Amino acid sequence: MLTRRKALTGTLLGMTLLANRQARGAPSLVPQPLLMAHRGASALRPEHTLAAYARAIMDGADYIEPDLVPTRDGVLVCRHESNIAGTTDVATRPEFASRRRTLKIDGEDETGWFTTDFTLAELKTLRARERLPDIRPHNTRYDGHFDIPTFEEVIDFVAALSATLSSQQGRVIGLIPEIKNSTHFHRLGLAPEDIFLRTIAAHEYTRSCPLEIQSFETANLRTLYGRVKAINPQARIMLLMGERSDIVPDTLASGRTLKFGDLMTVEGLRGVRQYADVIGPSNTDIIPRDASGAWLEPTTLIDDAHRAGLLVHSYTFRPENHFLPAQLRNGDGDSARNPHGSIAEIRRSLDLGLDGFFTDDPAIGRLALRN
Repeated sequence: MLTRRKALTGTLLGMTLLANRQARGAPSLVPQPLLMAHRGASALRPEHTLAAYARAIMDGADYIEPDLVPTRDGVLVCRHESNIAGTTDVATRPEFASRRRTLKIDGEDETGWFTTDFTLAELKTLRARERLPDIRPHNTRYDGHFDIPTFEEVIDFVAALSATLSSQQGRVIGLIPEIKNSTHFHRLGLAPEDIFLRTIAAHEYTRSCPLEIQSFETANLRTLYGRVKAINPQARIMLLMGERSDIVPDTLASGRTLKFGDLMTVEGLRGVRQYADVIGPSNTDIIPRDASGAWLEPTTLIDDAHRAGLLVHSYTFRPENHFLPAQLRNGDGDSARNPHGSIAEIRRSLDLGLDGFFTDDPAIGRLALRN
């Protein structure tokens, strides 16, 4: 078990590595790094519910993140993936038992219930559940309280809160939606990008608010780049990046098998800049970890991206020991909340020049941004 003394020793080692890295690191390209609420305040409320988004905004998020997947009748709803087995009570509904099946998504077989097999009206009969009940049992008290919101409902919700906060606090809340599994949905005859463009064009708020569109795929971002900016001139496009060895999903479908690591090179980043303003790597692409979960030396990814003219918004900072680097965990147990460790993790990445970050707990993120 990691003792407090070992944790302190590891922290001092991390601080030494940080001091060495700062000597050659580049500063952030923005005056104040941006705070993105990952699926809302998902450490405190079930993800992708209006409750999670509301808590995130109350706790100081600059942006909230609705992940978008389509229904059978072509409506974008907010779920992290099309498979809703783990985030709703669909498995308890006998009327939908026959819809359980296996689909191949981005080369992987998934078994469960999928939004594309339900109309919006059917999905609205389901209730949201906590995705990580073993790590976040406190969130399970909200199981069954909330439905699955549509993208349009979230836009209206954020617009209403922003109208209140802009008059009281001068805050305008941004949206950072992710278009999920584009190639998969196109194969099913759905066009999530077209639905998305129609939706943001139809709402005054999304034509003018801070807006950043994300995807792990490259082909849809190339298509969206100019069209989104024609609707909202201040909008940004972000290429999300998986692990360096992971294959970019749309290139897997075409047989080219381009890896994210290929896009993280100096030359690869210059190419990304042609259709994106931001990259979204994982935190471990910035500061890798060894097999025990301990921090290694930082990479040059932030510096390299900045030189290519790209901002860097990384994912995901989570407050539980389970997700922290070994040097920052305490002795309170794997699922225990560790705000001090989370703040230290965030600050180390910020000191490397990070321009923004996703967190499951925006209140902790806001503390990390102070000073």
